[in-house]
Amino acid sequence: MLMAVVLMSVLSCGQNKRPILGETEFQKTINAEYKDASTSPLKDKDRKVFESLEFFKFDSTYVVTAQFKRVENAEWFNMKTTTDRVSKERVYGVLTFELKGETFSLNVYQGQELMTKEGFEDYLFLPFLDETNGLESYGGGRYLDMKIPDSNTVVIDFNSAIIHIVLIMSVFLARLYLVLII
Repeated sequence: MLMAVVLMSVLSCGQNKRPILGETEFQKTINAEYKDASTSPLKDKDRKVFESLEFFKFDSTYVVTAQFKRVENAEWFNMKTTTDRVSKERVYGVLTFELKGETFSLNVYQGQELMTKEGFEDYLFLPFLDETNGLESYGGGRYLDMKIPDSNTVVIDFNSAIIHIVLIMSVFLARLYLVLII
């Protein structure tokens, strides 16, 4: 009974942030890509029941202009992922920006394997942590996809980061299980 009450409480937290069709053009586009068999990363059985990715309500505060500084000759390293897979990455650059009066710097990464895949030669990965990690979004952080910038300024729209609710629930249930058996 306790588990059902806690689970319902957690699930109800996300009701105000999940637009079924997406609010922004980006959200509509990525949802359409996930539904389309030719572009979806989902398995057929998952794609058939897919409705929408999770996003927070759009807030212009989280659209920032960052200064981009390229990191030359960065060494490749093995980046852990949420699965058993390890990704060979390097720091491609650093993005520095202000948000709510504070200055932040984030590394942006380039994957060795993706560099050789057609259509992904200019792909960059921007992982980040924020105050939503844990209950509102995946505890391990969220990320944005980027392209290699052609100037030293980059507009970052943190509203475009997907909320991985399945991972949140897995972590939450594992923690709840540990609490109940202790």
